[in-house]
Amino acid sequence: MPIRRLPSEVVNRIAAGEVVERPASAIKELVENAIDAGAHRIEVQADGGGLSRILVVDDGRGMTADELPLAVERHATSKLEVDDAGDVDLLNIHTLGFRGEALPSIGSVARLTISTRTKGSPAHSIAVEAGAVSGVGPAAFAGDHGTRVEVRDLFYATPARLKFMKSERAEAMAISEEIKRQAMAHAEVAFVLTLDGRPVLRLEAEHPGDEGRLRRLAAILGDAFGENALLIDQSRDGYRLSGYAGLPTYSRGNAAHQYLFVNGRPVRDRLLQGALRGAYADFLARDRHPAAVLFIDLEPTQVDVNVHPAKAEVRFRDPALARGLIVGALKHALAGAGHRASTTVADQALSAFQGGSGGWRPGPAAYQPGAWTSPFTAPAPAPVIPGLSEVSARVEPGPGLAEVMAMTPAAPDLLDRPLGAARAQLHETYIVAQTRDGMVVVDQHAAHERLVYERMKAQMSEGGVARQALLVPAVVQLEPAEAERVAAVAEDLAELGLVLEAFGPGAILVRETPALLGDADVEGLVRDIADDLAETGQTLALRERLAEVCSTMACHGSIRAGRRLTADEMNALLRQMEATPHSGQCNHGRPTYVELKLSDIERLFGRR
Repeated sequence: MPIRRLPSEVVNRIAAGEVVERPASAIKELVENAIDAGAHRIEVQADGGGLSRILVVDDGRGMTADELPLAVERHATSKLEVDDAGDVDLLNIHTLGFRGEALPSIGSVARLTISTRTKGSPAHSIAVEAGAVSGVGPAAFAGDHGTRVEVRDLFYATPARLKFMKSERAEAMAISEEIKRQAMAHAEVAFVLTLDGRPVLRLEAEHPGDEGRLRRLAAILGDAFGENALLIDQSRDGYRLSGYAGLPTYSRGNAAHQYLFVNGRPVRDRLLQGALRGAYADFLARDRHPAAVLFIDLEPTQVDVNVHPAKAEVRFRDPALARGLIVGALKHALAGAGHRASTTVADQALSAFQGGSGGWRPGPAAYQPGAWTSPFTAPAPAPVIPGLSEVSARVEPGPGLAEVMAMTPAAPDLLDRPLGAARAQLHETYIVAQTRDGMVVVDQHAAHERLVYERMKAQMSEGGVARQALLVPAVVQLEPAEAERVAAVAEDLAELGLVLEAFGPGAILVRETPALLGDADVEGLVRDIADDLAETGQTLALRERLAEVCSTMACHGSIRAGRRLTADEMNALLRQMEATPHSGQCNHGRPTYVELKLSDIERLFGRR
């Protein structure tokens, strides 16, 4: 078959297939155009999942009558500067859109109408139907300036594409999710979303700054996110990371609540997602995922946004710097949270008490003296346990609780401490403490497990990881590219106790392994490391295995459930929790304590 040029309408439809995958993709392009035009308010309407009708109205700068025909031509844009020599710097892009493909691509597969006006000028409109462009004519426009884009019968010109669309409900959900992402990235812009005539989202513009951003995020993700989010704001070598990340105890069952933005663009980047996972590796089980909304801002020349037709992926000039900034900033914020646990833990506890029925309401007799008998009785005197720092011979949890007890004042007013004063031990497992305005219930085993684990991590960082030499060095066969990647990080792996080197094409020679791992599966470990490097660029496998071993040792070296504690020992545990970072959750991401405010307790008993 000879080579020949494709008809222009076919070229446009092919381009539309790359840029406009579904109705949400078309809305994304139109909203980004509105933001680039300086809009302060954007209204989006969609009917039939966006396949029947899409309407996007903004109050941006608008377009003149002369610009309208150019707006629907391919590769015509106002967002790139061309120098006198006709050259364009595609690596120095300051806008969200720049290719000039969105409007002609949509017009090639749908019925497109654009009405617009600039300030002080009359309004004009243009229409495109399956690639056929009408002339520019006068139009009615309600605002003083801005643009109104209406898309009808999306993909009617390409019926085969319609067969691959999901249900109207699924497409509507994708549209809602897209508007939420855009609203998170641009808190200074007001958004209104209407689906099938029903208002779904109404967000007023927020003031610039962290408080305005958090209000916008809480309005989208829920008040619980706003209450349990940690502020992130760190810079390094021209990269700035900002946003909010949830406490480990505010984790989710999937990664749906992870939003990443680069220079205001929503992106899905495996490098950034891997860094986020690595930052929480010490605090969450494998089946739990952190909630976070993170923004990376950097010079446009340091990131390539032109590697994906829909601009959903980016490529950093220095990926290690971006990854390190995320991990370091998140770990710093999590450490600053101290013993804090999420408020949702208390909400879940209250729901369990109420049984989902709105709470129990006692009758008048419930308050009469002698109407009921407490099921809790004071424990019999127990022999004093000589400190709670008794752990296995291999584990030293640092300042033992016996030492903490010795440092505790003789008669302190512990009610004003964050975790209060110990009052009782239930089922020889749970410590009940009283605070000035409520009560705290602590899982003694989970809490002490975290204390021991943090001490072990500190010892590892101070003295390095102990190694054990293999009697016979192990040779692991890999693909040549995999072996090269593993050998390139040999120094980093040596710090973690794994000593290896290249051993010819496609082979790795392992000489020493971390002593904590014992009789490890060396080949499986190296292959896992190679997979991690291919996927995220990080050596997660070894770090996670060491963390798991430390976690297991901490678990066995901590006080067990069923162990009776004295009042001094319980208070000592509470004080050490207050002084230890991350003590609000155990090594598996579960909360170590539940705090209930007095007002909540009073509501449970009908006193409020």
